[in-house]
Amino acid sequence: MSRIINFDHAAATPLLPEVIASMEPFYQEIIGNPSSVHGVGQKVKKAVEEAREKVATLIKASPEEIVFTASGSEANNFAIKGVAFANQQKGKHLILSAIEHFSVLHAARSLEKMGFQVTLIPVDKYGLVDSEAIKAAITHQTILISIQHANNEVGTIEPIEKIAAIAHEKGVLFHTDAIQTVGVLPVDVKKFDVDFLSLSAQTFYGPQGAAALYVKKGRRIMPLIDGGIQEGGRRAGTENVAAIVGMGTAATLAQNEMESRFNKLLALRDKLINAIPAKISHVYLHGHPERRLPNNVSYGFEFIEGESILLFLGMSNIIASSGSACTSKALKASHVLTAIGISHAIANGTILFSLGIDNTEADIDLLIEKLPPIIERLRAMSPLYKK
Repeated sequence: MSRIINFDHAAATPLLPEVIASMEPFYQEIIGNPSSVHGVGQKVKKAVEEAREKVATLIKASPEEIVFTASGSEANNFAIKGVAFANQQKGKHLILSAIEHFSVLHAARSLEKMGFQVTLIPVDKYGLVDSEAIKAAITHQTILISIQHANNEVGTIEPIEKIAAIAHEKGVLFHTDAIQTVGVLPVDVKKFDVDFLSLSAQTFYGPQGAAALYVKKGRRIMPLIDGGIQEGGRRAGTENVAAIVGMGTAATLAQNEMESRFNKLLALRDKLINAIPAKISHVYLHGHPERRLPNNVSYGFEFIEGESILLFLGMSNIIASSGSACTSKALKASHVLTAIGISHAIANGTILFSLGIDNTEADIDLLIEKLPPIIERLRAMSPLYKK
C-alpha cells in the first residue's frame, strides 16, 4: 500500500517510536494500580509521577499543578465547570471568545441552563480577540475568562498574556485552551500568568487518551468525577498509566526538539501558503497571516465543497480536514469561520492542511501537483463557477 500523506495533524499526531517503547512495559510487564501499596503498584505510581514531572517541565509548572485527564475536551470541561462550581458564591458570569472549541462553548452552554451567564466576545477577520472588549464585558459577577491560546481551525494565536493581565487586574480567574500550542510553541504558565491551562498529548506526538489540566497552586476547582483520591482528590478513577507515561515521554521529546520542529514546520507551512494562490484562483487564506501556528494552512476554495476536495485527495492517499475534527460531520458551516466573517459558501469549501514533523517537502510538492486539477475538475461541474 502506498504511503498515506497526512495533512490532518490537528486531529491527531502519530506516535513517535520512543513514545511507543516507553508505553509497552505497562501493557505487557508492569501491570499494577498506582493506588496499590504493594511493590508493583508503587512502581507504577512512580512512573506516573515521573511523567507528571515531565509534563510540568514542558509548560514550566510544578508537578503538583498537573491533573491528568482522558482528553483535551475533559480538561476544558473540568476548567469551565469546575471553576464555575467552585466560585459561584462570588458570581455566575463567564467570558469566552466566539471561536472557542466546542468543549469550552458547550460546557458554558450547560452552565447557562444552571443559571450562569455567558458573554461571547467577537473576533476580527483574522480571528483575533479584542482585549478591550473583554475588559468592557467584565462585571462584578465575572468569575472566569477563557480564551484559547491558538485556534484549532484557522491557527490564529491570541494575546493571552495581555488578556490574563486584564483578568487579574479585575480579580477574575483566567483559563486558556492551549491544546494546539503546548509542544508546538514555547508555553510558560508563569510568564503567561494563567490560572488554568488545558493540554493534550495527541497534539505533540503522544497517545490519544492522555491530557491534562494545569491548575495553579491555590486556585479552587471542583472535581467533576467523584470516587477515590486520585490526582490529589481532583479527578477520581484509576489512571491510564501507559498513556500517561507516553505523554511524559512525548513531552520531553517536544521540549528537546521544539526549535528544530518549529523551523521545519514553518518552512513547509509558508511554502504551501504561497503555492496555493499561485496555482489556484479564487482562494482565501483564513486566520492571521503572521500570528498563526507553524503547522496551520486553512484555505477556502470558492464555488465548491470541501468534502468533494477531500474525496479526490483521498484517491491520491492524501488526507486533510474540512474543519475541526469535532465538527466535520456536521452539515453546517464552521462556527469559527462564520465568526470571522467568512460566507457559508466559502466556509463549506474550506480545507485545513495541518502539518506534522513527518511531512516532507516532497509531500508539499505532491499536494501542489494534485490539488489544482482537482479544484479545476470540481469547478467545471459547479453551476456557480464561470471562468
